[in-house]
Amino acid sequence: MSPPTIVFDSSECNQLAETRDFSLARNTFLPQEKPCKQLSDKYYEPWETIAAQLRTLIENREMRDAINRLSILSTDGLSTEPEWRRAYVMLAYMTHAYIWAGDNPEEVLPPQITIPFQAVSAHVELPPVLTYTAASLWNFSCSGEDFSEPEDLSTLFTFTETESESWFLLISVAMEAKASGIIQTIVGATEAIKTRNYNVISDKLQDIKSFIKSAGMLLERMYEKCDPMIFYHRVRPFLAGSKNMGAAGLPRGVFYDEGEGKGQWRQLQGGSNGQSCLIQLLDVVLGIEHNSNCATDQKSFHHEARDYMPGPHRRFLLHIAEACNIRELAMLPEGEVASAEHQRLRSSYLAAADQLCEFRSIHIQIVTRYIILPSKKPLKGESRRNLASPVSYGMENAANDAMIGTGGTRLISFLKETRDETFNAKKLDERVSQ
Repeated sequence: MSPPTIVFDSSECNQLAETRDFSLARNTFLPQEKPCKQLSDKYYEPWETIAAQLRTLIENREMRDAINRLSILSTDGLSTEPEWRRAYVMLAYMTHAYIWAGDNPEEVLPPQITIPFQAVSAHVELPPVLTYTAASLWNFSCSGEDFSEPEDLSTLFTFTETESESWFLLISVAMEAKASGIIQTIVGATEAIKTRNYNVISDKLQDIKSFIKSAGMLLERMYEKCDPMIFYHRVRPFLAGSKNMGAAGLPRGVFYDEGEGKGQWRQLQGGSNGQSCLIQLLDVVLGIEHNSNCATDQKSFHHEARDYMPGPHRRFLLHIAEACNIRELAMLPEGEVASAEHQRLRSSYLAAADQLCEFRSIHIQIVTRYIILPSKKPLKGESRRNLASPVSYGMENAANDAMIGTGGTRLISFLKETRDETFNAKKLDERVSQ
């Protein structure tokens, strides 16, 4: 069943935008218009040429030579935000192709990529790596104006030119577009919190639940055109970052060489759906706290992933986190607010949280089918070593939890803990552990 249509009305978002630019659009966190397909200045043809030939250069083992022959291009010719975004996507894909295209990962990124990529990344407020934004949000085209149907979408760049890779990325694009109107819903709920209008909040929670259900249905369509073996052995290795990838050959991460003896080592997450502002927004609205012990430092993965979101979106997330406390309202003791409206609010909250638990269970099933099971066997006819697989570096008997996600976490335990933390939020008689 499709969720109720929610017409996007920018007026409510404009109330927030009066003091902040959150770069929100009718397609939520996707661009307002389709991403541009060509940088206008012919000066950037060397980038366009390499980005258009990724698969060929990778298969012929010519990727690194092609990039090493590049001149260091200035970013002065990028004239519009869509062009800055396209440059970011191209340089991100070239970066990961350069690092992961050989039999062993390359730990030094040359100045030809480092210098412009760092400049572009600073402009778009993202780290210089292949983020979820680069792989999905800014990496698609559409045959029409509705971005919510994956059959109408196509990718601008891929490493393999396979249907499996495109479909994997486009499911996320469609999911983001399916959330059209969710910002209006959440802003409306936030406004209703101020007046404790429980009926309005309950209505908004029902809309949120309907969206989560539709997102889960889209995620289950991954099976239609994405082959698990192709994804795991040919696509996933290129999505990996440089964080926690010591066993794969990057113990120090990647050195971003700026030339003349300058540069720095970076350990960065690779592209991960955990970097979706939309998914984290649902957690924020429902008051779900994630303090995963799977993170390798004091910052949980979920909070660290916010550094991999575009700056305006990250700031919107923080704004809503400060303004929205639906769970706190739902937790009010019955003696304090004994009303049918409050009981409806509690029920609506629990239903939305339960739907998010179901979404995360679907995600675990997807990971099992697309990562855990394919990791047990080689892909017939594949000659390249899968650098993202434990088997590739002498861990043939590794447990499932030895699998490292592209975001740098221990994959299965992280996802299960995330789901459990979502489930725990339904315990309205106790606080979420801080």
